[in-house]
Amino acid sequence: MTNHNTNHNTNHNGATGPAEHQPDPHGPTPVSRPVRGAHPGGPGIPDLGAAVDPIDCPEPDTPIKVRSASELADALPYILGYRPEDCVVLLGLRQRDGYGRFGGRVRLGIPARAEDWPAVARQLARSLIVGGEHRGDKSDAIVVFVCKEPTEGETGRRVRDRLQLFVQLLRTSCGDFGVPVVEALCISDGRFWSYCCPGGCCPPEGTSMGLPGSSALAAAATYAGLQVRGSLKEFQARLRPKEGAAPEQEAALDAARLTLRPRIDTETSRPAVTAATLDLARRTMARLADRPTVPGRLDMDDQDDALLTHDEAAALIVGLQDRETRDEAAEWMEGTDAELALRLWRALARRCVGPYGDHAAAPLTLAGWAAWSTGDSLEAREALAMALAADPDYLFAWLLHTACNEGLGAEAIRECIRRGRAEREAAAEERAAAAAAAAAAAAAAAAAAGAADRESAAADHEPTGVDNESTDVDDEPTGADGEPTGADGDTTAADQGLTATNRELTAVERAAEAAEGIGSSHPALPAVGGTALRSSRTGAALRRGNARQRAAGGARGPRPKGPSTRPGARPARSGGSRRQR
Repeated sequence: MTNHNTNHNTNHNGATGPAEHQPDPHGPTPVSRPVRGAHPGGPGIPDLGAAVDPIDCPEPDTPIKVRSASELADALPYILGYRPEDCVVLLGLRQRDGYGRFGGRVRLGIPARAEDWPAVARQLARSLIVGGEHRGDKSDAIVVFVCKEPTEGETGRRVRDRLQLFVQLLRTSCGDFGVPVVEALCISDGRFWSYCCPGGCCPPEGTSMGLPGSSALAAAATYAGLQVRGSLKEFQARLRPKEGAAPEQEAALDAARLTLRPRIDTETSRPAVTAATLDLARRTMARLADRPTVPGRLDMDDQDDALLTHDEAAALIVGLQDRETRDEAAEWMEGTDAELALRLWRALARRCVGPYGDHAAAPLTLAGWAAWSTGDSLEAREALAMALAADPDYLFAWLLHTACNEGLGAEAIRECIRRGRAEREAAAEERAAAAAAAAAAAAAAAAAAGAADRESAAADHEPTGVDNESTDVDDEPTGADGEPTGADGDTTAADQGLTATNRELTAVERAAEAAEGIGSSHPALPAVGGTALRSSRTGAALRRGNARQRAAGGARGPRPKGPSTRPGARPARSGGSRRQR
């Protein structure tokens, strides 16, 4: 609350609504959402911005006293932080030590249709009085301001007369809730008129307010740290589309919607759109950070617009329509990140042209949140109100707007967002760990399958017992059963005895050959079933049988086929070696 003091006894009597009216017997009602398509000051939106809006400008060290209607009109921009235009403002006063201190406030664009005035007046009175009581900020009296610039050919006095019925409805509605209106001023065309003047004390042409900031009260307010940051229209201009590049931007938005909207609506492709949108936002913010600060808000906005192409703006605007993407973007809420994000969200809001006006709800809400998180509740409220005007059903904007107007601290919202970020990061780590474990298991299974395949292939290529190479049966020792000995040549005693017997048989064969005069040619052993007999029991029996026949001078076993020889001639050697291949 500001520490402005005002005396209830201004230059005029404090006429109010009927004193006999009692407060609403139905009690307080929550602030309702505005009607879709509404805009501040337009038809069909009686409750837009009509939530309790606590004053949060710095507390001055020295009280600033307001003793007259002129000083009251001059103090309004310092109380609000901006110069109000085309709006109605209700300021609550709390009685203390004979003075009234400014408390809660409500502001709303003046409805264009007179038939909306009764509902708007009652809603404004309920929001300030009943809502203030819920917040512990009960108003003892109310000051009403209607600020409206004349249209072409209209005078300020004509504006005063045209709005007199609206002001009377406001005074009556406040009286219905048991709180008097002690002053009601119309400010138009640099002059003000009081609706509470009993007659004759205010000139018909109104009282001049002088140059802005030139009064003693303005000097005291500036010394106390209160500043006027421009007009309400200047705030709104930073968040509204510009007409110059509307056709090109609309075409880019059409293309982005056709490309990205189906992917956002598909569960499997949505994470990729989120990642791409946030990455583009980060790169754009880095681009904004590289440019020096330009004096003047509008000049800075022009520079930011030049750094953002139509296609980039379209991709970001459409990508932010996804709730999860928007929630992650809201995490840029502190320090330099928040300042750069605020510039980006403003620039995107200015690019929501033509039929894409409702798409501005996302960047406007993010702009309002970034402004509020960095301590600028004035811009925050205006951005959030414009977001609700673009899309009254946009829940995130409605929640933030309500929280801001109810006086909740931004830190509570930041803590909720931090918890959400921590939970999302923990879930991402769990998914990554599960994916890594699944990949490791798949790799192990693939390796095991490969090893099994190699073993199977090796088994398929092992010899089946067919030996295409005829080797002398005497070259390899065999065991007692005719089987070859182990690889290491170790044999048992029985194996050694059988080997000696085979050697003796071989000697008998050689003696028989010498007796016949044949030489050392060794007959080939027949094969049984395609299996070599050099290590079989059958082969050993054949060798013994042949040896006995040769020793007795009998017929020999089958000879290998060879070239024909002369009768009585000795067969030729086949290489002079006993090993044949």
